[in-house]
Amino acid sequence: MKNKIDLIYKGLTYKINGILFEVFNKLGYGYQEKYYQRAIASLLKKENISFEEQFSAPITFNGNKIGRYFLDFLIDNKIILEIKKSENFQKNNIEQIYAYLKAFNLKLGILANFTKNGVKIKRIANIYP
Repeated sequence: MKNKIDLIYKGLTYKINGILFEVFNKLGYGYQEKYYQRAIASLLKKENISFEEQFSAPITFNGNKIGRYFLDFLIDNKIILEIKKSENFQKNNIEQIYAYLKAFNLKLGILANFTKNGVKIKRIANIYP
């Protein structure tokens, strides 16, 4: 197990987590994902954190476009942030983020679930970037 010192993008992750908690504390539970996303975007702007919202990128194979990924957020060209309204972390959501990390050769994804009991956050590391 890694120490906190070894966490990937520790400072930026700390800021993102703070934003996620602030959004939940102010909005609470019960909104659609798009409203949480808009609130997160407004706080990222306020904190001067660079990001792209609804980032779209092609999936290619042997030089041919075979599909397209749509990320909720690409933050500072380093971290993928996906937001869900779910009580538990779903295996397919974790696999989705891992696929994004591999496709974009990134090291870290964050899955944020907005639940009736608060926001739950899971870090997903790409160990084979």
